[in-house]
Amino acid sequence: MNDKGPEMKRLSLKDVARMAGVAPSTVSFVLNGKARQMRISDELAAKVMAVVKKTGYQPHHVAVNLRTGQSKTLGLIVESISGSFFAALARVIETEADRFGYKIVYCSTENNASKGSELIRMLSRQQVDGYLITPAAGMEKDIQQLLAHKRPVVLMDSYFPELEVPYVLINNYEGVKEGITHLLAKGYKKIGFVTVDMELVQVQQRLKAYKDTLRDHGISVHSRQILKLSYNSPREEAITRIQELIRGNKGMDAIFFSTNYLGILGLESIAGLGLTIPGDLAMVCFDDHDIFRLYPPGITVVQQPIEDIAKTAMGLLMQQLDKNREPAKNTHVELPGKFIQRGSA
Repeated sequence: MNDKGPEMKRLSLKDVARMAGVAPSTVSFVLNGKARQMRISDELAAKVMAVVKKTGYQPHHVAVNLRTGQSKTLGLIVESISGSFFAALARVIETEADRFGYKIVYCSTENNASKGSELIRMLSRQQVDGYLITPAAGMEKDIQQLLAHKRPVVLMDSYFPELEVPYVLINNYEGVKEGITHLLAKGYKKIGFVTVDMELVQVQQRLKAYKDTLRDHGISVHSRQILKLSYNSPREEAITRIQELIRGNKGMDAIFFSTNYLGILGLESIAGLGLTIPGDLAMVCFDDHDIFRLYPPGITVVQQPIEDIAKTAMGLLMQQLDKNREPAKNTHVELPGKFIQRGSA
């Protein structure tokens, strides 16, 4: 004998209407935020919501989609859930989405293009209304397909120059230029550069700014002073490679790290060699992190405008979702970073 009892029948909209003593259409209007528009009194709307709350009624997702043409959810695909930049970005986006009446489905590619493709397919099956994506290299075709199907899309942190798609990111070139110029002004001449080996526009812009700024100051660029680490390098291997860079360049007096997770590995590498910052080696990092504020003597950084990136991206997405909104004049946005000088340089 089954002692669990009969499975509870899913509550329907008609059940809620009957319990509240109103027509099913009234419940529908209240749940879709159209009570005022349909001249439903506040008392009646409150009565409906009290029944909804008491019964725990959940509108059927597909039915809501069919009725309104919208799921009121947005797909957010970032590079990594564990990265402090992406986590902070997601937090602001969630708050902003909530303000516009949207929920967020949040997932990460771990910088793998085929995982990115799968995530886009999964989100489209869930019928999300729009996509906010920090793209991995190799996701061009997937983005192209979303555009071909007229899906609202905004890219963040990177973009594909060959695709006409709205994007928001920091001005990578100017950020690195400011950091390298600061080191040169402080008298540092032999400056190393540690970056990630990825074919993404923001990574290329940071490296180009490093080379251009040195040349503009009459300093030769040497490839042996540049280290490109694979995105998936094991921690120990990355630390060894950074230490080899330092040891292999006698007289290197400063290093610029092009992402915060590389900067954290840099701190370990430098400490492991028994060197001090800035006594033996000055350091600047692109993108801030709590560790950089706390690590004595404090690490000088180019801070990304996370809140502005998130809010601008949401604004660009809302302009695509709301046909009554004025189209954005500028859909390719590069925001200035903030140079924060601490004790490391």
